[in-house]
Order: sequence, then structure tokens, then C-alpha cells
Amino acid sequence: MRSLAEWLALHEAVHPHSIDMGLARVGRVAGALGLSQATHAVLTVAGTNGKGSVAAHLEALLRARGARTGLFTSPHFLRYNERIRVNGVEAADADLVGAFERIEAARADTTLTFFEYNTLAALLIFRDAGVEAAVLEVGLGGRLDATNILDAHVAVLASVGFDHREYLGNTLEQIGREKAGIFRPGRAAVLGTDEMPASVFATIAGQGARAVLAGRDFGWQRHASAAWDYEGLEHSFSQLPPSALAGEIQYRNAATAFAAVEALALDPQPAPPVRALLRRLSPFDGRSAAQALQQVRLAGRFQIVPGPVEWILDIAHNEPAARVLARQLRERALPGAAGRTYAVIGVLADKDAAAIAAALAPVIDQWIVCALPGPRGSSAAASAQRLAVAPDRVELAASVQAGCERARAQARPGDRVVVCGSLHTVGPALEWLRIY
Repeated sequence: MRSLAEWLALHEAVHPHSIDMGLARVGRVAGALGLSQATHAVLTVAGTNGKGSVAAHLEALLRARGARTGLFTSPHFLRYNERIRVNGVEAADADLVGAFERIEAARADTTLTFFEYNTLAALLIFRDAGVEAAVLEVGLGGRLDATNILDAHVAVLASVGFDHREYLGNTLEQIGREKAGIFRPGRAAVLGTDEMPASVFATIAGQGARAVLAGRDFGWQRHASAAWDYEGLEHSFSQLPPSALAGEIQYRNAATAFAAVEALALDPQPAPPVRALLRRLSPFDGRSAAQALQQVRLAGRFQIVPGPVEWILDIAHNEPAARVLARQLRERALPGAAGRTYAVIGVLADKDAAAIAAALAPVIDQWIVCALPGPRGSSAAASAQRLAVAPDRVELAASVQAGCERARAQARPGDRVVVCGSLHTVGPALEWLRIY
């Protein structure tokens, strides 16, 4: 019997490409496994940025209302098991291995990518565990992503921005059209912002989906105390606590998740798994909303490690995410009045490093640029050249761990260290900080 590590190595080798957009192959194997029709409610979340946070809030709210949940996210920081959670608990090695064995028996000569194996394993584990609601975070795009083999009962699009242009297109209209491919006729299409390309609204209209739009159908208002109000489709709550996920953007992400759960209940013709779930859910009230906000968890998204020197970890791997991070850093006061901000940053070679750096430059005093390993990584010197920041503010580090060591040696009480640029930067930093 193969170990989990051996299975993952096999998954890296079965298909000649790490990404192969399309639903035919994975759909064929899903059919052989009996996964084509969901036995639970499906809430699918796409977006250039914010999708992970919305998905985490959805899981927390459904759990707070008594549902047995599945959460599928990607990628992972340190353990593959992080990608699949049942009722908030990561999948065990044995469950993953068992799922992979069944997938291997069912696929015959069909090749699958690493992510397609991952998606099928999540769906098998969710079915075996008897989850009542599965929250699926789209991996890339939407229309041709493996998560789209299931028809979403509610689909959420958190945002549309430039990323993965080689797969999704060079314009926001093209990218928006791809991401809106998760919408279904007659079902809710929840938009986390009204700043969407026209192609998103055109797809909703063409599909006959039910648009649920931020700022029109639901909204939120933050108070000076950090408490906030939610005005939803049917429910309104006042003086909610802030999300356990830090940052101003989380008010939007939490409200979007709340609206998605409301939209699920307002489906005029709910599918049988949705009807069964709705019968089981406790009321959506201020208590369950507050409980969800306090219990939501998601590593590496403006994650704050307090101390005399404050550490902030945020993936921020594209320009839109870097702009959000810069805004959050401006909004959050430095620990000390005269404090400095150090960036420990590593950016993959296929990302727009210059755009990321330009967004962050106004809030960073000193850059520690780290080498990243692997075929998509690069040396610290090459990364620094791509970042194009002032040479007198840059230091080089041979690894993320070395960069963290350098930041710890230089930072003084009242300073802060921001680790960003990639999952492959934040993951090793979390391990180095020994908090994950």
C-alpha cells in the first residue's frame, strides 16, 4: 500500500502538465465514482482574491448553525491534509489514501492533474463523511476548474482582477467570463463587489441565474468600535463583532458569505440536498452570526502574530492582493510610533513581481528578498531585479527562513515584519515561527 507521500508523488507524474483546463477527463472519472450528482448542498466560491476568506466564513457560519460541513481549499501551506476539512477537522492520511486508491481504480487510462486528484478525493471524503454542505474553493478560473463538475446550489464570485492571464485571458472581461462559469440557471450568483466586468453580468443574464449583488441586495457598515452591521436579503444584524480574520476587507468577505447562506434559503426550487439541509439548520440570527465571526480561521491571510515586533503574514501573490495588503497596513497602526516595516518577500517567477512591489512600496521601509526553490522559483538576486525597488533598501536572503532570521535580527520593539509574495513564502515562515 502506498503512503500519502507516495501517492502525491504519483499525482505529480501521471499527467504531463500541472494544469490542464477542462472538465471532460475529471468528469469521466467522477462519473465512474458516482460523484456526478452531489448528495449535499454545494456552495462554490471563485475570485481573484478573497475566495479563501469567503469560503472560510461560509464554513464557520454553516457550522454555527449546526450543519455538518466539508471545506475544500487550495493550495496548502505545509500539509496536504489542510486542503480538505470535515466539520473543521483536516482529513486524515488514511482517508486520503483510501480515496486515492478508489480514484486510481476508477480512472483506468484517464490522466488526471494533481488538482483533479485533489478535487475528487475531497468529494469522496465528503460523501463518506455524510456532510450536509460542501464549500468548494475554485482552484483557477471557474468555468473549466475541476470544482465545476458539480452544479453549485449557490455560486459566489468574490472579485475579478488580473492573475493567471496565460489561462484566463489578458483582459478583465475575459477573466470575468471564465470566473462566472460557475453560475447555474435559476440559482443564486452572489457577487462580493459591484465592481465587476460587464462579462460577469452578461453571463448571469445568459445563464438565467439570480444575481445577488453587494451594495444593492446586501451591505455592511463598520463602526468606529470595529463592530459592524449587516443588512441582508431577509436578515439584518447590528453590532456584530469583527471577524477573527484581521483586516478591513473581512467585513466585505463575511457579509458576502452571509448573503450566500441567505440566498441558499431563498432558492424558489431548492434541490433535495438543499431542502434537507435547510430543515436541519438552526435559525440565522445574531448569535450564530457572531459565533461564526469569532470562530472562523484561515492561515496566511493578514495573519497577525503579536509581540514587541509584530509579524503579519499574507500571501499577496498578485497585484490586486498586494493593493489590499498595502491598504490594510496603512489602516493598522505600527506597534511603535517610530516603528519601521520590514518586508520578507518571495515571488514566483511567473508572477508580476514589479506590480506587487509597486503596490507595497509606500508602506515598506526595508525589503528582504528571499530565494524560492522549485521550477517556478528563482534566486534572491533575480527576484530583487524583478521587484525593481530601490537597491539601497534591499537585502538578499538565500531562503525564507534566512530572510526571517535577518528580519528578526534587525527589527526592534515597535517595528513590524510583513511576510508576503507567495504561499511558498508564507508557508515556510509559519513553520519558522512555529505557529502552524
